[in-house]
Amino acid sequence: MSALALVRASHPGPVVAVTALALALAVSEGLGPVRVVLVGAAVFFGQLTVGWSNDLVDRARDSVVGRTDKPLATGELDVRLTRLACGAAVVATVVLSLACGWMAGLVHLGCVAVAWAYNLGLKSTVLSWLPYAAAFGGLTVFVALAGQPPALPAAWVPLAAAMLGVGAHLVNALPDLADDAATGVRGLPHRLGAGGATVAAAVVLVAGSVVAATGTSSAPRTLVLAGLVVVVALGVVAVLARGRTPFRAAVAIALVDAVLVVAAR
Repeated sequence: MSALALVRASHPGPVVAVTALALALAVSEGLGPVRVVLVGAAVFFGQLTVGWSNDLVDRARDSVVGRTDKPLATGELDVRLTRLACGAAVVATVVLSLACGWMAGLVHLGCVAVAWAYNLGLKSTVLSWLPYAAAFGGLTVFVALAGQPPALPAAWVPLAAAMLGVGAHLVNALPDLADDAATGVRGLPHRLGAGGATVAAAVVLVAGSVVAATGTSSAPRTLVLAGLVVVVALGVVAVLARGRTPFRAAVAIALVDAVLVVAAR
């Protein structure tokens, strides 16, 4: 049971999603098999540290609002075990990141550091969006620098990825706005409110789609045009619909954005 609880406390959804995005970027960059594995492993362990540190920092807050989906808050998962797992993941992240090259490694460790900064306090400020922008944008720089020889990506790539990160932050916060407000978390989504955050997410994700679509001519035009049509339609739904539909539409836009960023490489 402890192993399963440990997995749940790692935020497995974001771990898998961000690792998959990194692997897709690595393949699209033409990295060799060994480098692809190193990039994926570094991002995987980095995301584990982010998820575990988040739940360790928030365990008292999660307990106050009765988060039964949080094993640390319910007492199902031992705090010491989680700290040990997180520490081991930190070591693995450092080693694997630097194995991708010292420049690439430092960039990735910077991405993980800003994610930790979010967990440690930035989430409660108006700058809560900044770690997401820096981490997602930096991820594309990390993957490009992991190539042999290392090379910086075109400027539009981290820009589009940063917009995707901001949109992901706004979307990710929507289901927890009430719980966060009850425990004093006042990040950008909370200041915008559910309606404002949904509209802002749709706008920034659509803008990111446009940046990705116009950044290069290497992606199939049919795919790009189809993606933009879908994104605009979803953006309209996110702004006009009610209930959980805007949230689902924003998530769908984020997924299309990720496909466009990878396809446009």
